[in-house]
Parts: sequence; C-alpha cells; structure tokens
Amino acid sequence: MKVKTILGGLTMSILGAAIALLVYTNFVEKNSGKGSVVDTSNISDERVKPVLTSYQQAGQVDLTYAAELAVHAVVHVRTSATYSVRSINPIIEWFYGDAYRQVPREVRGYGSGVIISPDGYIITNNHVIENAEKITVKLNDNREFEAQVVGRDPSTDIALLKINGENLPYLNYGDSDKLRLGEWVLAVGNPFNLTSTVTAGIVSAKGRNLGILDDNYRIESFIQTDAALNVGNSGGALVNTDGQLVGITTAIISPSGAYAGNSFAIPVNIVKKVVEDLRIYGAVQRAVMGVSVGEVTAEIAEKAKMKEIKGAYISQVYENSAAEEAGIKEGDIIIKFNNVPVNSMSELLEQVGRYRPGDKVSVTYIRSGKENTVSLTLKNIENTTGIVKVDASAGTVFGARLEPLSQADQRNYGVDYGVKVTEVNEGRFRDLGIRKGYIILSVNGKKVKSAADVRNFTDNGTNLTSIEGIQSNGTYFSYQFGGRNR
Repeated sequence: MKVKTILGGLTMSILGAAIALLVYTNFVEKNSGKGSVVDTSNISDERVKPVLTSYQQAGQVDLTYAAELAVHAVVHVRTSATYSVRSINPIIEWFYGDAYRQVPREVRGYGSGVIISPDGYIITNNHVIENAEKITVKLNDNREFEAQVVGRDPSTDIALLKINGENLPYLNYGDSDKLRLGEWVLAVGNPFNLTSTVTAGIVSAKGRNLGILDDNYRIESFIQTDAALNVGNSGGALVNTDGQLVGITTAIISPSGAYAGNSFAIPVNIVKKVVEDLRIYGAVQRAVMGVSVGEVTAEIAEKAKMKEIKGAYISQVYENSAAEEAGIKEGDIIIKFNNVPVNSMSELLEQVGRYRPGDKVSVTYIRSGKENTVSLTLKNIENTTGIVKVDASAGTVFGARLEPLSQADQRNYGVDYGVKVTEVNEGRFRDLGIRKGYIILSVNGKKVKSAADVRNFTDNGTNLTSIEGIQSNGTYFSYQFGGRNR
C-alpha cells in the first residue's frame, strides 16, 4: 500500500511535468514575440491554466525589442560653461579693479537626450542644458554633433535641441495615458557617463507631484517607476515594451543622491505638446484657467458633501480670468476637465497643460454637494487668448539674456517696470553675482523695461555705473560703481 502511494505520487509528478512541457512548447514558445502575453481564454484543460498563469506572473516579457530600438535613439548630452569668480564688493573693485579677478574655470555637465525625428530634433531636460555655453551630442554609433537650443520650458523641465543630421534613428511617441500600474517599462540613458545603459522596471504610480520645479507655472504629474536611474539619466527615454517613448526621465528621490528605488519621468503626452510649441512658435503656448489650486483634504471633502476625497480644490480665482468668466468660485472642487476625471491637483495641471490659449473646454466641479459643468475659454499668462510670440524686445546685455516682465511678475513683485534675467553667461552681470530669476529695475539711474533700454542706458553695454533690482527671494539689491566698466 505504501509502495502504491509513492508510485502514484511519482506518476502524478511525471504527468504534471509533461503538461508543463507541453504548455511551454505549444503556447509559450509560439507566443514569445515582443511584449508577448499568453492567452488562456481558449484553453479548456483546467490543469494547464495555472501553469500559464504562473508563467505570466513571473514577468517573462521580452524587452529586447524595445531596448534595441531605444538604445540607438538615446544620445549622450555634454555641456560646458566658463565661470569666473570675482569680488562683488564695489569698494574693493574701485581700488583694485581687474587685479581682484580670479582665473576663469570651465564647468562641465552631462545628461541624456532622445532623438524624435530623422533630421535631428532632440528632447532633453531643461536642467541638463540650462546656462550651458556649448552643447555636444554623442550618438550611440560614436558620432558627435554640436547642438543648438531651439527652445526651453522651465515649467515642465523640457528643452528641445537640434543637430544637423540625416536619417538618424529616432523614437515614436507612445501614449502615456494608456500606461497601467504594474506595466513594464525601460529607462535608457547615460548614468555616470556610462553610455547606452538600459534598466527595467514597472510603473509604480502616476500623477506624482514632487514640488521640485521652481516656476510659477510648473506642471508636475510624473510617472513613477522602479527602473534604476542615476546622475546622467536626466533627459533620457522611458519606453514601453513596444519601444515607444512614453516619458522623459527626470528625477529620483534619494537620501544619498544615487538610485534608491524610485525614479520619475515626465509623461510624453505633456512632452509632445511642449515640443510642438517650441518647434512652431519658439515659445510654449501655456494655457491657464486663472486659479490657484490645492489638494482636497478630508475636511474639504466633508464640507463639500463629497463621498470621496478627490479632485482639485480652488483656493483663489483671479480677476478677469477664464475661470471667473465661467462662474467658477473659490471653494469649488474640480473633478473633471474636458470630461477627463481629475483626482488630484497634479492631474488637473497635467490636463490644462495639454491645451493652448483660446481652446474651449468643459470643467465639472462640486459646489455645496452639487455637480456643475461649465464651458470656458482658456487664456494665456498675459490673460488674453492670443498666441504668445518670442519677444523681440528680449536680448543679451553684459552676458545675460533679459526679457520684459510679464503681468504675473509685475503682480508678484509689485512693480510696473523692469526686466527679468532668464539666462546668465560669461560677462559683467555674472561677475557681479547676477543670477537667473533676478529682476533689474534700473541701470545708471534710469528705469528699464526691455533689454534695449539696458543696452541704450549703458552706452551699448560698455558703461555701467549703477544697477538696482530684486533678487529671486524678493530681496532688494543696489550696486554703485565709479568710472567706466567693460
């Protein structure tokens, strides 16, 4: 009896192994193409299905196809800039002049980029190329090109570059909206200057707001993954198993500065709109509702008589804005934007960021427990519905790019004149410690409203005797000099 039991168990084991082998050879191997998933719906043998299910759960998805496509379209971006440190004490400068100047120092940086067209348009992060004087792109086949900046958008941390090339390998856009939690993705980039590195992970979360972008109109709705990213991956590709671009890798959260389990990418559905604007208009056509928003808390949801804690809370509605004209009020909770459900503030910002000024959309909100839907026409940051063009009055003086103040900046700083420093390169302003984001109110005792004013009031950028303005933190500064300055 005991022998029969052993033999019976042995027979069942052999049978189980035979079934598993049969399943593998007839179903798994035949369906092992790119991103393959075995269909069990038409299999009647209930002993086979658990084997197939176990195989699927093991995550045996072929990623080689996607990796082969992506690795050739992801480039190594190298940047360089020359900095010279100089005393910003006017008294020391008056007595010692250029003798107090230190030797110029070259600072280099690196990151990644993604080719999106055969003629050489490349997406990267704005923070990768910000303030760079020279940008070099190295392809996977070791060819090198000098790149030009087509446009930058700090609000989404996207920059568009262009190199002179033909028939270059490139990636097609995917659809980041269709990404599902648990779906496999690849991250391709150049961590620690190790070119053409591929890592894999799953989509861990969507719509993450990290608060890492320093911009009044920032849009943060990151895709979170557990694909390993490190320094140098910024600007690289996040691709799905079909080899389509679904995100631009941007950031990690780490106590040490190295990969610690979480990485983040900008959804491609945001990226492609920004890139299209930069290519066509030279500037992002940013649509705004004219509101300040926050997250919905349990207390807010209870007060609004909501059964679920979701949506974006309207904390302020600006005068003459699109939202005010549509009847939206402070305290309303937006739950849909153009029929797309909105569960958080970041999801609302992502949806608004896909549209341009002048677009008509519907907004569904909760007020006093009742659901309302209104139509509104989005505006731009100047509170009009027109196309925002690259300002011809912007320009470079003393090594800094200067742009007129927007209405938003005028409101924030309480002034109706001045120019904003949007980029700082080698020159007098950098030597003085002027940084990006500073507001220059006057030069040589005269108020300025454009780069042309700064140029005219300083004898075409040759004579600077005084400068006044506001630092990024709101602190007022004033420098006085004696004699002519370069």
